[in-house]
Amino acid sequence: MRIYMQTMPAAGAEAPRYVQITLEQDLLGGWTLYRESGTQGGKATLKRDVYLERDAALAAFEKARDAQIKKGFKVMFSQGQESAHGR
Repeated sequence: MRIYMQTMPAAGAEAPRYVQITLEQDLLGGWTLYRESGTQGGKATLKRDVYLERDAALAAFEKARDAQIKKGFKVMFSQGQESAHGR
């Protein structure tokens, strides 16, 4: 499951910031949550967390998504579970 979010660019301002949150199951049944963020066309940061259970991984995914929405990021693309974007 993946969700891509970004801030709305102000007129004549710098490039918009983005966040991409991805949740993937590994070959051993664990779950990895990737959180990539940065400026469009600029440097990015990638963080990774590993979870043993699906429910804990989904809760972390939703918490990360909700935190970014509160910061003003808008969902641009969502792939995977129907309720991934919370609407």
